[in-house]
Amino acid sequence: MLMKEYRICMPLTVEEYRIGQLYMISKHSNEQSERGEGVEVVQNEPYVDPIHGHGQFTEKRLYLNSKLPSWARAVVPKIFYVTEKAWNYYPYTITEYTCSFLPKFSIHIETKYEDNKGNNDHIFAGEPKDEDTEVCFIDIACDDVPERYYKKSEDLHCFHSEKTSRGPLTEGWRDTHCPIMCSYKLVGVRFEVWGLQNRVEQFVHKVVRDVLLLGHRQAFAWVDEWIDMTMEEVREYERATQEATNQKLGSFPPAISISEMELASPSRGGPSSAPSTPLSTEAPELLSVPRDRPRKKSAPETLTLTLPERRGSGYRLPSFFPWHAPPPAQPE
Repeated sequence: MLMKEYRICMPLTVEEYRIGQLYMISKHSNEQSERGEGVEVVQNEPYVDPIHGHGQFTEKRLYLNSKLPSWARAVVPKIFYVTEKAWNYYPYTITEYTCSFLPKFSIHIETKYEDNKGNNDHIFAGEPKDEDTEVCFIDIACDDVPERYYKKSEDLHCFHSEKTSRGPLTEGWRDTHCPIMCSYKLVGVRFEVWGLQNRVEQFVHKVVRDVLLLGHRQAFAWVDEWIDMTMEEVREYERATQEATNQKLGSFPPAISISEMELASPSRGGPSSAPSTPLSTEAPELLSVPRDRPRKKSAPETLTLTLPERRGSGYRLPSFFPWHAPPPAQPE
């Protein structure tokens, strides 16, 4: 597993960012979703942890085939998805990612928020962590954003908030700005495939860094849209946006359950305490290897993926790997 600690400062308070984060995630997911690709919200409901108390559990499916590099698209089925499970006990959260096609792949993220400049070197002191874990600072104003994601309206060198009178953010803003907070993220990436582990884990960390930079930039660039919202209002915005996003995807009927009612006890398969959440490396039940047809020894095993049943549809999965021809006809 390759671990890194990311620190992202924001010109906000921790309490303000609680609303901004929910708003940003919902709006960003909707913007990035197209028919057949994007973010499908499966569950979003209250969750109770015996250590961290009341929180919110979410499960999403991220359909991202077109976002992969060419070498990965060559071997990954177009219908693959990443499952995101998150337990939010703000100002502490834990997030896990697993892949429908790669059972040996996972990402584990622990996040803590504090009102400081990112100078707490012991914030994860109680968590398992290598002493040589690299610490990476992300500057939402000065770090380069991938060109395909750049928007002038989100350039924080130019942005000025009308409602908060904050911004633009110039070089060295983290040393002088008030208020200021920091999002600390301990990220572990695991890909247990011999010969590819280092390459894939390094690539995933690059993607994670880009996503963190873009998301936190947007949270501040959209501050005038959410700064006056209450928690009830942002939850309603979240619900409406998630329904629109699922319909936009068009792959599955919406399956959202959002409720502010307290659960009597945990109902999700989450951890009894967030830091010890297990990461499964076993193949999910929906993956199976066909056993009733011959195949060349040099060819990779073909995986059959089953999708949730579509209502009133005769849909059948396409053949993922064209080089696997059907078995020859038997002579009469």
